[in-house]
Amino acid sequence: MTTVAFIGLGIMGGPMAANLVAAGFDVIGYNRTPAKTERLVERGGRGADGVAEAVRDADVVATMLPDSPDVRAVLTEVFAHARPGTLVIDFSTIRPDVAAELAAEGAERGFRVLDAPVSGGEQGAIDGTLSIAVGGADRDFADAVPVFEVVGATMVHVGPSGAGQTVKAANQLIVAGNLQLLAEAIVFLEAHGVDTNAALQVLRAGMAGSVVLERKGSSMVARDFEPGFRVELHDKDMGIVTGAAREAGVVIPLGAAVAQLLAALKAQGDGGLDHSALYALVSRLSGRDA
Repeated sequence: MTTVAFIGLGIMGGPMAANLVAAGFDVIGYNRTPAKTERLVERGGRGADGVAEAVRDADVVATMLPDSPDVRAVLTEVFAHARPGTLVIDFSTIRPDVAAELAAEGAERGFRVLDAPVSGGEQGAIDGTLSIAVGGADRDFADAVPVFEVVGATMVHVGPSGAGQTVKAANQLIVAGNLQLLAEAIVFLEAHGVDTNAALQVLRAGMAGSVVLERKGSSMVARDFEPGFRVELHDKDMGIVTGAAREAGVVIPLGAAVAQLLAALKAQGDGGLDHSALYALVSRLSGRDA
């Protein structure tokens, strides 16, 4: 039985770790909030009191953390306490350059590190249908496939270390643009008194149809912004996108505009809401009640 240490048991990491337990892996979980670790234990996993304890006897270490500094801090502990040769899979969304740096540092210490950011949101994590873009060595990717097959439906090796994060940045750029246009379309429809649910049914079946429309359209109409993916996290991701685009000399005018709108939504105190709350911002800018 493969032992997996899973660090970060939040909205995404919790169900991913639980799916690994259900698939027969021996999962040792750790989260700074003990209640989240306890939930994994209730599902059949084991709990640890810290990173060092979680990773000491692991064959695979998986991380799902909020940002680059969090991943850097945790992997520093992993490199200090895990066994050399351990496969380290970072499912977090962080800066591509940081992912490459951590992979190089890990290699120097005898670890095999993959950046494997996921997309598909909370429901994808629960269903085990996430899309995974993986950066790193071919052999390490092959060894990680049994883990990927449990948490995802699509897993693609996209290049060397950091490449997975670059693909994820592109994903977040597209999703942010789709969310913003969907929010504008719904406010537009409502302003004209159209039956919005009927309109969305038609839009889903045409070229405007998308996963974003399917998953977020009804929640916008219902003003239900219970977080599946928080505004503050997408704001962070758009910072990664705009920074990486600037470094590459690439112009992303629409992406930059949406990045500013997400930043505004966060600044107004809505960072803890689901990113579909862009609808509320468009409503307010239009002088309408959200």
